[in-house]
Amino acid sequence: MSAYVSTVRRPPRTLVDSERDRLLRVTGEHRAGFRDHMIFSVALGTALREHEICALNVGDVMHADERIKRRFPLRVFKRSNRDLVDQHCIVPDTLAYKLTKFIAWKKAQGESLAPDAPLFVSRLGKRIATRTLRLLFRTWQARAGFDRIHTFHALRHTALVAVYRRKRDVRYVQAVGRHKSVQSSMVYIAPADQEIEDAMREQIC
Repeated sequence: MSAYVSTVRRPPRTLVDSERDRLLRVTGEHRAGFRDHMIFSVALGTALREHEICALNVGDVMHADERIKRRFPLRVFKRSNRDLVDQHCIVPDTLAYKLTKFIAWKKAQGESLAPDAPLFVSRLGKRIATRTLRLLFRTWQARAGFDRIHTFHALRHTALVAVYRRKRDVRYVQAVGRHKSVQSSMVYIAPADQEIEDAMREQIC
């Protein structure tokens, strides 16, 4: 065990299930929060990094007949991973359904559905910026009544921990996270925040 512990970095901060559920519920129920709800859903469903989410175009996720793609290549991704062969994003079933509704919402809002139009736009009609993603995530955490505030990158960590919790195989984490080395994926096999919370709730005192 000591040898194992010495090779694994500090576990990443993640949202626990109740935080994730509150975040999606409060953004989904708020009339002005649908775009933000979709941003968080994309992050939680795909484990994309914030700059990868900002770079998404309508044509990346949607066919010409407005069907949602179930897998697409990333045009923008982490620079140090440029030599990786597979830089694709797989769209989960639930996210595909939400994206279908989001495309209809964008059309109703008068937003462009051109292939090269940004998927997520700011209130000024321009491509949303990473700084805006961080600010809106912080705002919605406060509205959802979080006891602690996470960075936006915690959404990626949460997505990758969820993959490991389902499959218990670090190779799935490496594939979804697009890590060059499996060592980068090893941090996700440590007990996650949700598992620690579950263990403490069983504590007798």
